[in-house]
Amino acid sequence: MESKQRKGISDIEATLQEIGDKIEELVKKGAEAGSEMKEEIEQKIEDLKSNKTTLEAELKKGKEMLEKEFEEKKKEYEPQFKESKGLFLDGIKQIGLAFKALFGKK
Repeated sequence: MESKQRKGISDIEATLQEIGDKIEELVKKGAEAGSEMKEEIEQKIEDLKSNKTTLEAELKKGKEMLEKEFEEKKKEYEPQFKESKGLFLDGIKQIGLAFKALFGKK
């Protein structure tokens, strides 16, 4: 019976050793997978940063283009705005004179 007990203890020790080995193997694989995941995550972060930089550059370029176009159009239409402003002011003066003439006769 003693030999059966030793064999049972020996089997338990062997099983525990196997479990310990498997745990070590899993920890090792986890660390490797972790570094792979870490690299993948870092790559995704770099991609996002790169995309952000690209988007910011495109936004800046678009903004500059719109500002340039606005300035060009402003210069192009400025004489027309000044003319319209003058005509508008003349119209206001004429309306004022009309009211003066209308109400001044009474």
